[in-house]
Amino acid sequence: MIEFDAETAAILERAYRGRDFVRRRHANIAALQPTPGARLLDIGCGTGLMLAELSGAVGPDGHVTGIDLSEDMLERARATCEGLPNVTTRIAAADALPFDDATFDGIVSVQVFEYLGDLSPALAECRRVLKPGGRLVIGDMHFDTLAWHSDSPARMQAMVDAWDGHFADRAVPAGLLPRLRDAGLRHVESRPVTFVDTEGRPDGLARMMSILMPAFARSRNAMPEEEIAAWEAEQARLVASGGYFFCFTHVITVAEAI
Repeated sequence: MIEFDAETAAILERAYRGRDFVRRRHANIAALQPTPGARLLDIGCGTGLMLAELSGAVGPDGHVTGIDLSEDMLERARATCEGLPNVTTRIAAADALPFDDATFDGIVSVQVFEYLGDLSPALAECRRVLKPGGRLVIGDMHFDTLAWHSDSPARMQAMVDAWDGHFADRAVPAGLLPRLRDAGLRHVESRPVTFVDTEGRPDGLARMMSILMPAFARSRNAMPEEEIAAWEAEQARLVASGGYFFCFTHVITVAEAI
């Protein structure tokens, strides 16, 4: 798993303000359907950008709570939400939510469930703290949808295989539906949000992954250094020559508490 220290948090925060992540964030918010006065929970709130937007959506009569396991992330979230009295943050885990039953009208969690070895305890906790009819939105990448061009498919596959070591489940959206049902949640819909980048945009999802993936591979000695360096050089060359291509799908799964 990636250590979400201050350096990683800074990389993520820069990316999260880019166009790809703004679009992803807004798509998840739209699926959550926040209303004035609602009480909402963001599981894995990260740097707090979604908290700030949800704060405006629920208004002064509503409240938004953000939880995360990283104190570095929570420090950034608190800074992002400074001056917003209807936002609170705390350290907590998705599978041990420190809230009373039927507390929230809605829960959103983006790129968190892929880090959980067992989704069932977290889903059971979401159902417990949701009010009847409350909405759960889980947004995760389906890593089987990744198409990333390389003149060396074997080296690209080695990098993707190394990256697989940073999470517990590479295909969360595909396995969610029966687990939702078992937890007492009704599947409403699954919405795709697809990202295509042919430029290697500096503020894009692909650019963020181009930084994090080789760093993770190096930290785990998952690939020879010469192969990692060659991967980085090739991607830079493809950007410069106009041969770059990246396509990836984020899936938003929407459910309701029965």
